[in-house]
Amino acid sequence: MTRLRKSEKRKNKGTVKLAGAVMLLAVICVFFCVKGAFASSEVVYKGPKPKKDLPSQLTTLGIKPAGTYTYDRRGKTDPFKSFIAEQEATTKKKRKTPRTYLETLDLSQLDLIAIIVGPKGNFAMVRDAKGLGYVIKKGTPIGIHGGVVSQVKEKEIIIREGSKDIPKKLYALP
Repeated sequence: MTRLRKSEKRKNKGTVKLAGAVMLLAVICVFFCVKGAFASSEVVYKGPKPKKDLPSQLTTLGIKPAGTYTYDRRGKTDPFKSFIAEQEATTKKKRKTPRTYLETLDLSQLDLIAIIVGPKGNFAMVRDAKGLGYVIKKGTPIGIHGGVVSQVKEKEIIIREGSKDIPKKLYALP
């Protein structure tokens, strides 16, 4: 075999690159120049299809249509209803109607005014937005979320709301 010189190799590389470029240009021209490659802009209306008569087709195939089927859902769950939503609905408790004015207020609407610590028990005084004061003690229902005063300490009141274990605190200002 004869070996090609460096100058001949360069010429061959140049012709290969040129041939590749020409082929690429030819492919691009084919895509853009061919008129049949594009869809026509005319709209053709074919109209609605005629309805098929299924019972006649079934009898020609030798299949006899059975009676109509009715679904009886008694004792069965609805597959399209979320069972989680049903569980949440059953666990939600009905809201009881407030018996006192303090049960109609949110805890953020109350200010802690004073705390009285004594041998007969601890008491506290809270004030609403209207400026009216109320005396509360342990067990007093308070707040719109079913809160109950669980403790009255020297500098704070602890209120438990609903079934949550997170206590809410009202702090006395110095």
